Amino acid sequence: MVMNKIEINQKNWNRVWERRENRREKNMSGTVKKVTDVAFKAGKNIDWEGMAKLLVSDEARREFSNLRRAFDDVNSQLQTKFSQEPEPIDWDYYRKGIGTRLVDMYKEHYENIEIPKFVDTVTPQYKEKFDALLVELKEAEEKSLKESERLEKEIAEVQDLKKKLSTMTADEYFEKHPELRKKFDDEIRNDNWGY
Repeated sequence: MVMNKIEINQKNWNRVWERRENRREKNMSGTVKKVTDVAFKAGKNIDWEGMAKLLVSDEARREFSNLRRAFDDVNSQLQTKFSQEPEPIDWDYYRKGIGTRLVDMYKEHYENIEIPKFVDTVTPQYKEKFDALLVELKEAEEKSLKESERLEKEIAEVQDLKKKLSTMTADEYFEKHPELRKKFDDEIRNDNWGY
């Protein structure tokens, strides 16, 4: 009979411990809460719409969409799973159902648990790389904008030329392109007709 009572108490204790661990996982606090708050605030400051406008290809849009979805999922999990304070353990409640000696033993072990502090050694390594990539991105963006302006100008000139081509004289064309006039004049003067 004593053995059965101990087995029952152990099973009860295991169920209680499992519930407590589940609650603990749901309600982690401290450093995790701080990380959660920072991630949430950072998520608010990201200009997703602005970045999406810069994407050109469909593949880039798909990848960007996947990135945003993953970020939102992680941020959501951080907000719901780790942002709440854990409920205190009611040791007296468990003493009544399981027994004082066993509960006191678990309480002692629980209170002696030391959770190591997280030391971030990864971010400093990648911060420099990330900052360098940001500089490179800005340079590429400026170069791309300049090239876009040049191409837009060239397109406008070609469209204008296309409209005027049927009514344009050779002198009008050479007025816009004096280097071609010089080239043709040199060819004529040197009796070089291109064949």
